[in-house]
Amino acid sequence: MDVQSIKQRFGIIGNSPLLNRAIDVAVQVAPTDLTVLITGESGTGKEVFPKIIHQMSARKHGNYIAVNCGAIPEGTIDSELFGHEKGSFTGAHEARKGYFEVANGGTIFLDEIAELPISTQVRLLRVLESGEFMKVGSSKVIKTDVRVVAATNVLLPEAIEKGEFRQDLYYRLNTVPILIPPLRDRKDDIHLLFRKFSSDFAEKYRMPPLQLTEDAVKVLRNYYWRGNVRQLKNITEQISIIEKEKDIDALTLKRYLPDEGGNDLPVLYRKKEEEHISERELLYKVLFDMKKDMNELKKVVDSMLEKGGVKPTEQTKALLVNEYPDKDFYPRHEKVHDVEITNPENDEFDTYDHSEVIEESLSLHEKEKEMIKKALEKHNGKRKDAASELGISERTLYRKIKEYNIK
Repeated sequence: MDVQSIKQRFGIIGNSPLLNRAIDVAVQVAPTDLTVLITGESGTGKEVFPKIIHQMSARKHGNYIAVNCGAIPEGTIDSELFGHEKGSFTGAHEARKGYFEVANGGTIFLDEIAELPISTQVRLLRVLESGEFMKVGSSKVIKTDVRVVAATNVLLPEAIEKGEFRQDLYYRLNTVPILIPPLRDRKDDIHLLFRKFSSDFAEKYRMPPLQLTEDAVKVLRNYYWRGNVRQLKNITEQISIIEKEKDIDALTLKRYLPDEGGNDLPVLYRKKEEEHISERELLYKVLFDMKKDMNELKKVVDSMLEKGGVKPTEQTKALLVNEYPDKDFYPRHEKVHDVEITNPENDEFDTYDHSEVIEESLSLHEKEKEMIKKALEKHNGKRKDAASELGISERTLYRKIKEYNIK
């Protein structure tokens, strides 16, 4: 069966060479029992390829089970995959077969494989290497003949470095890798997909299909599509339902496209980068605000000192030091809140770009804590809005709240 026939059978749309290559590899590896690892960003359609591999293999008459590893709680994942004996844990009122036992002679698709706990990864590695496993609460070894196809949108080499994924399991899964290209690398396919989705929704909701103007097609092709095919489908459905006018121009289309901020880094690489930058920007913000507060204080004090004063004291010099330590203080000062502060009248001292150091407890951590509290109070405890106000990610804000024990 050629690539075009495979596309028609499994509803795959597009003529991208990268997509055709992925389909070709799936077809070539299907007749074997080799383990396959499918990688690609979220929304690229990775779930279609295990079906191709299963249907094109000698196991097509056996069971095909798709398991979303990220959707199963850590406490029950071993029971779901390998089964359990009666009384092996609280709630185990009877023995149960796991997916690996049920799928004997067939194929198991493990989606979001990176979400598996380390202990479960050890069990899975044994199955892949020897075809053997034990139920939870049992010492009896069970044999199974299962083809494993795994998928992930996580960079597994990075997960290995963090100790979140076993290296030996990665090499065992990655016998035959298949990379599904992101939508932005399939620009010629984007309009084809849009028209297909538009036609499907027109039939579903009994309305005319959408038509894009030339400028709208350009916007569609050049958009980043962080959610890939899934995002394109969702936006097409939104426009189909909401817009009464079915001829869609660029301006109308842009109203449905989230602002991407001009960053073209792939989704898989952005998360760590953004969190790092956000923390750095927060530090800069703290330092900038401190300097701004100091300058405002200096201006207020200078304004008060214009009314007159006496000779500066040593205490004053210790409280306010600038980058001209060799300059003499002029005999102008004023006592403000029982603290004598002096001000030079020299023009060189009229600019506030130089640094000031006040001998009091100005902790960056305290300042940061205070800013977070103010942001949370301003937005009535809504962390998402507070994080946006502070210019940091919601995850970073949550970590800071725990670190500073903010109630």
